[in-house]
Amino acid sequence: MDYTSKIDPNKLPKHVAVIMDGNGRWAKKQGMARIFGHKNAIKSVRDTVEFAAEIGIKALTLYAFSTENWNRPKLEVDGLMSLLIASLKKELPTFQENNIKLNAIGNLSSLPKKAFKALNEVIEETKTNTRVTLTLALSYGSREEIVNAVRNISKKIVNNDLSIEEIDENIINNHLYTVSLPEVDLVIRTSGEQRISNFLLWQIAYAEFHFTDVLWPDFRKNDFYKAIVEYQSRERRFGKTSEQIEDLNE
Repeated sequence: MDYTSKIDPNKLPKHVAVIMDGNGRWAKKQGMARIFGHKNAIKSVRDTVEFAAEIGIKALTLYAFSTENWNRPKLEVDGLMSLLIASLKKELPTFQENNIKLNAIGNLSSLPKKAFKALNEVIEETKTNTRVTLTLALSYGSREEIVNAVRNISKKIVNNDLSIEEIDENIINNHLYTVSLPEVDLVIRTSGEQRISNFLLWQIAYAEFHFTDVLWPDFRKNDFYKAIVEYQSRERRFGKTSEQIEDLNE
């Protein structure tokens, strides 16, 4: 299917964020352990990244592992970290071939040493790529991110490097993990759940939301396409009235 001909390139979201949910339930339906679902989700990640590149989305952020996920059974966490290492090494040639820049946000120092090393190696290898910035949210929690931002801003005030009066949205943006990324335009969550789950709370202030019942391991380009078409059908007002938007577009 030629998706590009059916999408308005002038109404593309600059930044799409995806809450990849449903791996465990998918595996349970197959009578398998949860890690089986995570392994079968790699195809979904590849399809999603390829689709973003094909239609011209410049920033894609995937919620891969939250700060709360550390509380899962050790066997599952260990399996996820091993899968992360293997996937990064396997996908590096694809990233290079498709001009994909890898980025990561979160409390990355909490990752196991091997995972942290593999992640940074791929980030370094792809740093000059420009087609799509693929950001993995790993050991990520938005509340923790905001707390860290407040602490760092406070330190600057104490050190007289910043005054209270100077604090505005730009200052806060500049102290978040996502400082180099545009604001999120579209959030997609799979598996039928309709929660934010501590994901990019500041960055999604004016984002559109697309919830789908599709479990993440079954998510394919056609599902991403549906989300984009729905996004493009919406009127994004940012606090203005419909009449004001129409006047701007004339």
